[in-house]
Amino acid sequence: MRAIVINEYGSKDVLVEQELPKPEIKANQVLVEVYATSINPIDWKLRAGYLKQMLDWEFPIILGWDVAGKIVEVGNEVKNFKVGDEIFARPDTTPHGTYAEFTTVDEELLAKKPTNLTFEEAASIPLAGLTAWQCLVDKTKVQKGDKVLIHAGAGGVGSMAIQMAKHLGAYVATTASEKNEAYVKELGADEFINYRTQQFEEVLHDYDVVIDTMGGEILNKSFTILKPGGRLVTIAGQPDPALIEKYQVTASSYWLTPNGKQLSELGELLEKGILKPQVGNIFDFSLESFKKAHELSETNHAKGKIVIRAK
Repeated sequence: MRAIVINEYGSKDVLVEQELPKPEIKANQVLVEVYATSINPIDWKLRAGYLKQMLDWEFPIILGWDVAGKIVEVGNEVKNFKVGDEIFARPDTTPHGTYAEFTTVDEELLAKKPTNLTFEEAASIPLAGLTAWQCLVDKTKVQKGDKVLIHAGAGGVGSMAIQMAKHLGAYVATTASEKNEAYVKELGADEFINYRTQQFEEVLHDYDVVIDTMGGEILNKSFTILKPGGRLVTIAGQPDPALIEKYQVTASSYWLTPNGKQLSELGELLEKGILKPQVGNIFDFSLESFKKAHELSETNHAKGKIVIRAK
């Protein structure tokens, strides 16, 4: 099968196309023909070598951890899915990802593709959607009436998190650039902070929750807008224990847990139109397209999700 792989760490130029054997499924897995996948920061961070201590894998590594497609083979222990089912999933984090014609997925991580979504739209959801949902619901337990700041609201996780927070009944502020003001307000943001001309920590105060996707100085400044007892979760760094103590808040770093049941629940919200997929760019399945997609993702200024159409 065709696959886009890395055989060393480095820039986007270490991405190469390679013929690899079609993966073999375990008893609890299905084989999925990949119709679409998407680009996430984990892809290029791993490619660049930033995650090699945490994910110590042998080359070649197939990147990619979002998939939408059709099941072409099922393991003998699979009970709820069959050949021909249209699915979407955030597969387990392995070196055999979704930048390929076929990929394996554990049954417990599968969800039926929402009927009103294209494969490209469905592929944009799993990683970003589950990250946003788990940060808002599982980690910070957002309630109706909470004031929530979501950083980088125009991005992949941010654009889903704004919609989810509004669905949960929160008042939502978000940071973005001036060109995306109308976009984030359309998603449901109540308050827009232009990060180029405004300092969010001077504008906002007494917030219940911060969802941080940026890390660094932005993460540290986020503590100052929380009320005592507030909650912060970051997907881009480690909260400073001294700041947790100083501001009397709870804060944690978060790494996504793939979950087919939660993804099915997101699928229901998508079918009802409560959540809408946010696809900013679609590329074809070619080596040059993957390089361009990585380059765009690395700017941290992509609007919505970057999707690769495989079929």
